[in-house]
Order: sequence, then structure tokens, then C-alpha cells
Amino acid sequence: MTLPAGWTARRPTLDDVPAILAVVHAADVFAVGYPDFDAEDVKAALTAPFTDPARDSWVVSDPEGRLVAWATVDNPTGVGREFVEVYVDPERGDDLRAPLLARMLDRVGERAAERGVPALTARVSVFAPEIRWAAEVAEAGFTLAKRYVGMRRSLADLPAEPPPPPGVTVRPLRGDDETDLREFYRIFDIAFRDTPDYEPVGFDRWREQLRLYGTTWDEWFIAEVDGVPAGALQSSDQALEQNEGWVRSLSVLPAYRRRGVGAALLWRAFSVYAAKGREWAGLGVDLTNPTVPVTLYESVGLREMRWTDMYELVVPAAGV
Repeated sequence: MTLPAGWTARRPTLDDVPAILAVVHAADVFAVGYPDFDAEDVKAALTAPFTDPARDSWVVSDPEGRLVAWATVDNPTGVGREFVEVYVDPERGDDLRAPLLARMLDRVGERAAERGVPALTARVSVFAPEIRWAAEVAEAGFTLAKRYVGMRRSLADLPAEPPPPPGVTVRPLRGDDETDLREFYRIFDIAFRDTPDYEPVGFDRWREQLRLYGTTWDEWFIAEVDGVPAGALQSSDQALEQNEGWVRSLSVLPAYRRRGVGAALLWRAFSVYAAKGREWAGLGVDLTNPTVPVTLYESVGLREMRWTDMYELVVPAAGV
């Protein structure tokens, strides 16, 4: 990786968390309008089970010693796709994004060789304002894989929670109950198996990963139809800084879809968020997901706020 004279690149450590967070916040404000990361997120990225910061991550500093860029590879499951993240301070480090991307793709090739597979698929995300980044991603050979839409609704005008359809009941998940957690995961796992990008990880690993998103159990719900568990909603703490309740996943078993189960779960989550004084409720929609139509989200008052494109590239293993 070639840098301008006086600029330096090195591997990050946990001592760099505050400086990295400042870079990520600058990048977030440019891309989405507000900081969307906190220090715990940075620590989690640097200590993730399938990421070694001494091999999979770089930081770059300018001649004054100010950290202006951070790049890393993330693979939450240890299988499947590699997510390449390149954050730069848009005022100081925009020229660094393309060379950092090239270096990270080299690393993806090395990771493929280490895993003994012929290639790995790398993915990068591009937000609407990131016009230059989109061009650099395309020049590197990436093609558009999908679009995510961020949706949001105000909770200030939230009407009274409507009664669920006949036979449908919604209750909080009992997070300290192993059986209930397993039931929640069973619904989630079955519901997402017919979506394009789902990578099953098994109950034990799924439970280990929950700490990354928060476990405010009174914001997690199970829906039952005539007493049979049929749907599940997982909330996340990721938007608390915006005073927003965030729906991380909504799962309805195939046999119970289009019976009002998903809407009932969403209304219950919104009501709980509002009771806690949250101003907004939000979620992200994968437009390639055939199981949940955008019309469901629109029916409960959610409206599109922004989009994110996901690009992908098949990277051959190093030496192949």
C-alpha cells in the first residue's frame, strides 16, 4: 500500500479505539447524517472471533499523527462472505479509500488461502452520498448485489396499539429461559432459511453473538397463533443514541405469513419503544428478501429514509 510522504499505516490496537471512533463518526455523519457507531462497536470489531487486528485491519495517520482512516475485514459467522469496511475522515483521508480497499482485497485472498477454499466473496456497502466511493468500488471490479432500505416512523403520533388478529397473541421473550431462547432461535432460523443471504450458525453461536446487538429482553417478542409459536421480533440497541427503537429482525414461520403476525409484533415493539420515551422506530429492509413485503412496513407507518447499496466481488485465493 503506497501512501503520500509523511503518512503512516500500521495495525490497530485497543488503545486506538477513541481515534478510530472519531474517524467512524466523521464517515457516518457524511454518509447517513449522524454518528452510527460507539466505542463498544469499535472494540467488538477489533475483538471479533474471526478477525485478527494484527492481520486483518489497518489504520492510517497523516503527517501530524492524526488517525484518518481505518480498514478491517469482518466475517460474523466465520463462513461465507467477507465484509470489507473502509472508513475515512472525508476531510482528510478520502484519497486513502481506494488503496485501502485494494489492500483489504489482498487480505481477503490470503484469508481464502488460509481457509483452503478457492475464493471468497467480498462485500462492501455504499451509501447514497458516497458517489466517489461507489465509482472506486466499481473500478475495483465489484458489482451491485442488493439494496437495503432504511425505514422509520415517528412515535410522537403513535396511535393506540391495535388488537391483534383473532388467535394471535404477542408476549415478551423470556430471556433467562433457555427453552424460550431456543424457541425464538428456531423461529428465526426457519423463517430466514428461504432468504438469499442467510448463513445458519447454530443456536450456541447465535447466542454468543447477541452481546453485539444488546439483550434488552422486554423489547424482544414472540407471537403465538392459537397457542403455537409463529413469529419473533428481535430489537437492537444500535440506535439508542438517536433515541430510536430498532427492529433488528422480524421472523414469521412460512405457515403463518400474511395473517397479521408480523404487524402485531411491530405494533407491540413500537408501543414498548414509545412507553420508554423513544422518539422513533426504525428498521432495515433487504429488498431481495421475498418473505417480507415493504407494504407490511408501510402499513404500520414506516417510511423510507435512506438506502444502502451492497456490492460484491469474488476474490480468488492468494496463489491461485
